Amino acid sequence: MTRTAFQLRSDAERIWRAGVAAVLPERLIRSHVQVDDDLLRVDDETIDLRGVKRIAIVGAGKAAGGMAVALETALGPRLLEEKNVTGWVNVPADCVVATQRVVIHAARPPGVNEPRPEGARGTRRILEIVSSLGPDDLCFCLLTGGGSALLPAPVPQISLDEKIQLTRLLSAAGANIEQLNTVRRPLSLVKGGGLARACTAGRLITLVISDVLGDPLETIASGPTVVTSVTTSRDALNVLEKLRLSTEPAIASVVRYLRQSADDSSKTPPPNARISHLILGNNATAVDAAGVEAERLGYSHTMISATKSEGPAEDIGRHLAEMALRMRHEAGPDCLISGGEPTVTLVDELRRGKGGRNQQLALAALAELGDCDGIALLSAGTDGEDGPTDAAGAFVTQDIVAAARRLQLGPQSFLARNDAYHFFERTSGLFITGPTQTNVCDLRIVTVDRI
Repeated sequence: MTRTAFQLRSDAERIWRAGVAAVLPERLIRSHVQVDDDLLRVDDETIDLRGVKRIAIVGAGKAAGGMAVALETALGPRLLEEKNVTGWVNVPADCVVATQRVVIHAARPPGVNEPRPEGARGTRRILEIVSSLGPDDLCFCLLTGGGSALLPAPVPQISLDEKIQLTRLLSAAGANIEQLNTVRRPLSLVKGGGLARACTAGRLITLVISDVLGDPLETIASGPTVVTSVTTSRDALNVLEKLRLSTEPAIASVVRYLRQSADDSSKTPPPNARISHLILGNNATAVDAAGVEAERLGYSHTMISATKSEGPAEDIGRHLAEMALRMRHEAGPDCLISGGEPTVTLVDELRRGKGGRNQQLALAALAELGDCDGIALLSAGTDGEDGPTDAAGAFVTQDIVAAARRLQLGPQSFLARNDAYHFFERTSGLFITGPTQTNVCDLRIVTVDRI
């Protein structure tokens, strides 16, 4: 079966979109949360709502607004009124959606994945809501990717500006999500179980769309409702030392606080609420659904969803390129579906261009693919956001390679200055979706016309 360059690119996008559709909040909530008269079923658990006085809904993340809408729909108009449902959810400004009872708060601008004053205001409101509940009340906490930056509540010894500087330094040093959250937790009043300890409801149910490979609950949004986290100030210091950030003047007070608290063995009080967690969807969910669509389109596919941090985006891109070249010439699968989340180490700000990890990955793949005849590759964030850009990621196709040669654009120079966005902007390779209302790491699709 011969596939044109246009079809390979079109099919790659269709497969990617099918994966994202499978992890949209309305689909996941509908599958796991149902109401039958006065019985609320959350997966395998049943709650008799006749014993519940109020219901509160709080949370944070790129998909948390969509989750709030879906949860309101699942509860229905009668329960929204009878149980005096209220709530507050922090989201990026471009993820604000219309709701019936829950306030969806713009806690940061689009493309700025770091703590902001508006996020701190929203987090204070969330803490006020959960601490106003009683033993006959039920609280839902909705957590998704991006929740850590959207829930800033630094300890009194650390200012928000210092927290922002810390986030920027960690990101520039190529810190993965586990390292980021290991440092964030001991510096926060809400992370690492802080929200759970503040909650005075009788029941606290956390619904999660996971953006962390392997789904560790203590890492997703830095675990605000996970009270068993063993992360310590010493762990945070170890991360800063490993990344050579412990002597940075901009975060001197952070390092000083962590050192002072490293030997603090005082125990935090147990939570009031009975707590449960349910992961609704993750990267593997998206990869599986993408595979179903690839099969429907006539591809023989192979799939992999990483379960831990993958390492540099450039290495992953080169590896995908090598696999694509083999697939083009050898019998076997003609579609590769890959999920994960690589890292990017940023060059000095004075040299740095514009891009994100998916664009960097795609550009590294392009540099290895030669003419790219019979191959299309798409790498994109399932949230529709790739770094501080308006693109979700980028395509690599025969036409894009030809355009780069025509314009005399060398991929290596763009890679070296983290400037993949401008390379793909000039070659028509950017993949722009806008916010998707979900977030389960990255999804990469390779489609091949075998020679």
